[in-house]
Amino acid sequence: MDTIFQHIHDAVLAFSGWIWGTPLLLLLVGGGLFFVFYSRFTPYRYFFHAINILRGKYDKPGEEGEISHYEALSTALAATVGMGNVSGVAVAITMGGPGAIFWMWVSAVIGMVTKYFTITLAVMFRGRDDAGVAQGGPMYVIQEGMGKKWRPLAVFFSLTAMVGVLPIFQANQLTKVIRDVILVPNGLDQGATSQWIIGVTLMVLVSFVIFGGIKRIAKIAGKLVPLMVVIYFFSVIYIIIVNLEVVPASLALIFTDAFSAKSVLGGAVGAIIIIGAKRAAFSNEAGIGTAPMVQAQAKTDEPVREGLVGMLGPAIDTLLVCTLTALAILVTGTWQEEGIDGITVTVHAFNNAIPYVGSYLLFLAVLIFAITSLFSLSYYGEKSLAFLIGTKKAHFYRVVYVVSIVLGAVASLDFIINVIDSFYAMMAIPTMISALWLAPKVMEATKKYFLKMKKEGIL
Repeated sequence: MDTIFQHIHDAVLAFSGWIWGTPLLLLLVGGGLFFVFYSRFTPYRYFFHAINILRGKYDKPGEEGEISHYEALSTALAATVGMGNVSGVAVAITMGGPGAIFWMWVSAVIGMVTKYFTITLAVMFRGRDDAGVAQGGPMYVIQEGMGKKWRPLAVFFSLTAMVGVLPIFQANQLTKVIRDVILVPNGLDQGATSQWIIGVTLMVLVSFVIFGGIKRIAKIAGKLVPLMVVIYFFSVIYIIIVNLEVVPASLALIFTDAFSAKSVLGGAVGAIIIIGAKRAAFSNEAGIGTAPMVQAQAKTDEPVREGLVGMLGPAIDTLLVCTLTALAILVTGTWQEEGIDGITVTVHAFNNAIPYVGSYLLFLAVLIFAITSLFSLSYYGEKSLAFLIGTKKAHFYRVVYVVSIVLGAVASLDFIINVIDSFYAMMAIPTMISALWLAPKVMEATKKYFLKMKKEGIL
């Protein structure tokens, strides 16, 4: 039996390495660069207009959709601002060295415009499910925007999304931090037994929320996301302040290591770029296709508006939160400790900088990060299944979803990372193909929208 599991592990590792090769990197980064220049940098220029949209300044009653701009972005961030920012950054640094953070930044800046295109399209080409409710996401963009003959591509996205959004990474790393911070120091850890108990407890908690649907998820996410960002932000700011003398050197290391080819694994610059792009994709999902599914539900008749709101996601998620995590790890030097990985690297950083309470502050932030991710990701998988078999049976996905939480809690970290990376890569293929194909539609809508705003004196 152990041999079978080892073969599966090796096959997943090999597939992940293969699919994240040059072609996919070109599709995500190259495609993103195409959007940047094709749009003539337009989304960046209207960053503050996006903030005003998020504040509800231009909301009108009666617009189609289920949730507000703020709730849509909060729900999307609840799924992305999570373990990818705390544990994923640690994985990036331990695997690719500090230079991997630079390439995460590059991917995020490019990803802001990718998000603009994919989310604008998701609202523009909303479809309707078998219950007649307006829905959005890459599968509807493909079907409604590219035509019925492209439906196999939409089906492919839905099938891969149902696996890609399973909460196994979040469950695994939350279990790890509970053991590291609460159980082990107090002599309560029982190894695998503790993992099973934590997994089942999380399964029950998540079940209570996700069976309430998107409106309950959005409301809870809207309340918890700001809280978790504030707690985490001020904790890391304190760590940076007490280690202020090494901050310049740490920032310099990110830039120099990005081009030095001296990753922890001894790989070339190309390998560091791939690691950075992978972790950025997991962190902010630009080009992957999950955020468009929920942000298409925003109450708006202006696709461009939600596209601009969506652009804020990578800025908050990767450029802010991931950078904070990276600095906390680098200034404390825990990334160089041997025998630790994932969330444990960040736990050690908090403990070193804030003795006695650091790990508990991180635990609180991580708990909120992980729980909100666990709540939000289920929506994407259920929506994907609904596209395939209809809304009446789609709720069965929730059962598979909550069971996977237990599996994630007891599985190994490297296996889980490679599974999620593999399916994220496959999700990106139909998402980016459809966005590139329909990019002219986005630019047409963009020109009309900003011309209208200028005529109304808003811009």
